[in-house]
Amino acid sequence: MTRIAAAVLVFMGGFIMMVLEIIGARFLPRYFGSSFHVWVSQIGVVLIALAAGYYLGGAVADRWPRPSVLALGLLPAGLALCLIPESADWLIGGIIQRHPSDQPIPLLWQRLDPVLGSALIFLMPCVVLATLSPYMIRMTTRSLAQVGRASGFIIAASTVGSIAGVFVSGFVLIDQMRVSSIFRLMGGLTVLLGLLCVALDRWLKRSQEPPCRPERGASERQSVRASERKA
Repeated sequence: MTRIAAAVLVFMGGFIMMVLEIIGARFLPRYFGSSFHVWVSQIGVVLIALAAGYYLGGAVADRWPRPSVLALGLLPAGLALCLIPESADWLIGGIIQRHPSDQPIPLLWQRLDPVLGSALIFLMPCVVLATLSPYMIRMTTRSLAQVGRASGFIIAASTVGSIAGVFVSGFVLIDQMRVSSIFRLMGGLTVLLGLLCVALDRWLKRSQEPPCRPERGASERQSVRASERKA
């Protein structure tokens, strides 16, 4: 049961992250133009988030091995994703407006501005989502002999979620929904992830509690007293 729950969580995390990567490449060109540098920036920022999230998630999992700790990052990340349609203009606007309007933008900043814009919007949520995999590996590993199997299972589930995110976002979401609605949907799913982590933590606590001993009946108490008197 724990492995299945962990697989569902990392599947959802991989799905959300890949949807964000795909729609980000669709979202950023409205500010920086449709160029190859926008795609490179989006892919690079997501990879940076993966590296940072894997390291951070592993460190936090060793320090606080409770899935409810993940909710402290997932809930704010989900709210931030929901607010992207309203906040992106003033966040990215600062990057664009710092260049004089009567002068051409230097070539270096033509390449780096999309990186900064992508990082402002996507880095924090993607780092938080990336912490799921090492956390779930830590939670599902029972012994050193199971490390390889547990890590392979969790990484595979996360990758399958990412594959699903690519095709669902590219073939369904972008055609059927506005980008702002997709952001809010992914934000809602991220909040749901945080709540599921809290629920999983409570379930694990209950499953690890020792069963309560039944109260002794009257006849059993009398037999105990009789044996004590004989002794």
